[in-house]
Amino acid sequence: MRIWVNGGLRDAGEAVVSVFDHGLTVGDGVFETVKATGGSPFALTRHLDRLTRSARGLGLPDPDRDEVRHACRAVLEANPMPLGRLRITYTGGLSPLGSDRGGKSPSLVVALAATTRRPDGTAVITVPWTRNERGALAGLKTTSYAENVVALTRARERGASEALFANTLGRLCEGTGSNVFVVVDGQLFTPPVTSGCLAGITRALTAEWTGAQEADLPMDVLERAEEIFLTSTTRDVQAVHRVDDRELPGAPGPLTAKAMRIFEEHAAADPDPLPV
Repeated sequence: MRIWVNGGLRDAGEAVVSVFDHGLTVGDGVFETVKATGGSPFALTRHLDRLTRSARGLGLPDPDRDEVRHACRAVLEANPMPLGRLRITYTGGLSPLGSDRGGKSPSLVVALAATTRRPDGTAVITVPWTRNERGALAGLKTTSYAENVVALTRARERGASEALFANTLGRLCEGTGSNVFVVVDGQLFTPPVTSGCLAGITRALTAEWTGAQEADLPMDVLERAEEIFLTSTTRDVQAVHRVDDRELPGAPGPLTAKAMRIFEEHAAADPDPLPV
């Protein structure tokens, strides 16, 4: 495996950053995960747009988009595979121990791992912890992921692949690494970004291509929704067949199946769909 680290490709055993990198010591960094099919990244422009927004939200300099594109291309060419998970990580770089940043340049790492197509359906749980929709990191895709690790570990222990959070107002927000859609009275809804959820790339494309509406949703919508599905870079559109102890028989339901088909068709037709 060849990995891009701060200006060039390195063998995996030599792909290292300093123990004083601020992304390691305090989670001062942002990242993107990009699906790559046959060496071609999907929706890379949108991912780079969000990487820049996240960096600005942390007060980091804008990443050099040409450099990031070059790094992605180099890593994909060096590691051919049918389906890959491309990870772009951009951090505060060398800094003192503690929250203060140093004056060094940010670090850029691009890595790739093989992956497989997700199952059409999955189980999820809800967790008692909340997303803070008014927090400094709300809506940013940062490397401060420890609470997601805790929640996802609980989900795995209960036979699920994802955990869903409410926000501090008790409204449905998001998963640890996914957005959530529900069907209520035959209509498709997803929480708005003001809920504190990440503005997911797959979420946005799914909403655009299916006509789903944003709406503030109470958590108990999960107890009565006719259909539920998740979206993310590695899931695309994935049906939910169980939430906690509630089974959703027949998943994927008709609107979920339609969303899955629409997403697959549009993504195949345009590998880099630009924002409207």
